Amino acid sequence: MSDGGGDTNSLTQPPRRRLSFRHINALAIAAVLAASGVVPAADLAFVPLSFVYLHLFSVVAFPQLHPAPDPRVFSARDLRLLGAYVSASGVVSLLLPLAHITDCVLAGDKDGVRVAAPHVFLLNAQIFLEGVIFSWGYSLPVFAFVPIFYNTRRLFTIFDWVAREGGRAKDGHAAARQVLAGRALAVANLCFWGFNLFGFLLPVYLPRVFKRYYSGHNNTTKAKDKSTTR
Repeated sequence: MSDGGGDTNSLTQPPRRRLSFRHINALAIAAVLAASGVVPAADLAFVPLSFVYLHLFSVVAFPQLHPAPDPRVFSARDLRLLGAYVSASGVVSLLLPLAHITDCVLAGDKDGVRVAAPHVFLLNAQIFLEGVIFSWGYSLPVFAFVPIFYNTRRLFTIFDWVAREGGRAKDGHAAARQVLAGRALAVANLCFWGFNLFGFLLPVYLPRVFKRYYSGHNNTTKAKDKSTTR
């Protein structure tokens, strides 16, 4: 929390932090998939447009209020559970789909790569953008809207993934192993990310974020009022 001192810039522009290896690795994976030509143009365009929108969102609606990092949204106990949840999502939504894409590449199954790649691309773009938003000191609500935006967008790509995997099975253009693996991963990700959006991000995470943000807003306003009355 800010103590009410300092100029306006110190209240609204926290120092930048460095991106972690995880974020750089996510950028590399997204770049490889984009350069391979297996990601639709709409998904490619979504990444820069989402960043522009989030930046405007920050300026207009949710500016950073203080230079210190935002307070934790979850308790230490909740963070341990959340860590296990995030680890599970990494296996289901990133590691296994990457292994599936690699298997399809080695088997020459181009259709299998094309139907799975958009989800993996958007997930890695989300991870990288979360790092950018955090390291550049955007406010907590802006950071929270990154997974909400990308989760929503990826549900559409996963619906398409499920439908196209079904079509591949009917056409018989791929090996049974790749088709079954693709369908299982698509359905698993549809269930997981549907729950993540409607069972966690919107009803649990976002209200806590707003509570933390506006409590900080009230504290900052009180500090400014005290400084003006001196």
